[in-house]
Amino acid sequence: MQLQLRDLHLPMRHPFTIAHGTTTVQHNLLVELTQDGVSGYGEGASADAFPAFTADSMRAALEAARPRIERETLDDPSSLWNRLLPALGANRFALCALDEAAHDLWGKLRGAPVWKLWGLTLRDLPLSDYTVGIDTIEKMVVKMKEFEGWPIYKIKLGTADDLAIVRELRRHTSAVFRVDANTAWTAEQTIAYAPELKALGVEFIEQPLPAADWEGMRRVHGQSALPVIADESCLIEEDVPRCAGFFHGINIKLNKAGGLTPARRMIAHARQVGLKVMVGCMTESSVGISALGQLLPLLDYVDMDGAVLIALDVASGVRLERGRAIFPEENGNGVRLH
Repeated sequence: MQLQLRDLHLPMRHPFTIAHGTTTVQHNLLVELTQDGVSGYGEGASADAFPAFTADSMRAALEAARPRIERETLDDPSSLWNRLLPALGANRFALCALDEAAHDLWGKLRGAPVWKLWGLTLRDLPLSDYTVGIDTIEKMVVKMKEFEGWPIYKIKLGTADDLAIVRELRRHTSAVFRVDANTAWTAEQTIAYAPELKALGVEFIEQPLPAADWEGMRRVHGQSALPVIADESCLIEEDVPRCAGFFHGINIKLNKAGGLTPARRMIAHARQVGLKVMVGCMTESSVGISALGQLLPLLDYVDMDGAVLIALDVASGVRLERGRAIFPEENGNGVRLH
C-alpha cells in the first residue's frame, strides 16, 4: 500500500461552541491508502478536549509508522488494525483515520459497500440529530431555524441558562431534543434538571458529569428522570463494561476509539451488558461521516451531522437530508473526493 497525507482546514458554518471551547476552523488530517491503483480515504479529526491529538500529531504518528504501513498488503481491515496497533495505539485518532481509509479501500477493491460486506442491510436506520452549539439564546434559535424540519436536535449545554435555552427552543419546534452537557454539570444539577427536560421533550442527557465522577454517575443513573449516555466516560473498548450500571447507553466516537474496527467490537460488547448504542461524530467532512455511516444498521441513535456544520466539504459520500442518511452508489465507505 502507498500512504498519502493531506491537511484539511474546514471552515465552520458558524462558530461552534461547546463546554470545552469554540471552533471557527476545523483542522483535520486526510489519509489516503492506495493499492492496485485504487484509493481509500479516512479522516482524523482534532478536538479541543484532546489537545494532544492534532492534525500535526496524527501526521507525525503516521509518518513514523509509514515504513510498516507501506510494507502491508490489505487483506482484512480488522487484521490490519491489529497488526498496526503496536505502532499507532498511542494515537487512536491517527489509527482511526488509517482504519477508515483501509475499510474504504477494502470495499472498493471488493466492489461493494462496507455495510454490505459486513452482512448488514439499510433498513430501519436511526435518524441523525442536528447539533445546536452554545450561543446566546436568540442565536441558538436562529441556528436551529436555519435547519428547520429536522426530526431531532442535539442541544449543547453547560451555561448558567441551560433550562431557559431548552424552554425557548421548544417554543419553535415539536422535534425531539437531546441535550449534551459535555461534563459541565454536577450530579445534583442533573437530577434536578431531568424532570423538566423530560417534560420539554428531551430524549436523553449525554455526559452530564466529568468523566472521573463515577460516584456521581451512580447517583444520576439511579435517580435521573431521563436516560444518560456516556461520551467522555467511554473512549475505548476497555471503557464499555465500566459504563454498565452508571449509564444507560454509550456514544462511540470513531476517532477516540481508533476507528471502525474497535467501534464494532464496542457495539457488540455494549449489547452484551445491556447498554444502548449511539455513534457520534466530531467535526468532520464527508470522509469521516461516510465511514461512520457504515455502522448505522447497528445503532439505536446517531449523531452524524459533522459535514452539515462545516461551510465547505471536501468530498461526497453518505449525506443527510433532514436527518435521514442517503447512501451513494459508491463502494467502500462511499467516499469520492471533490
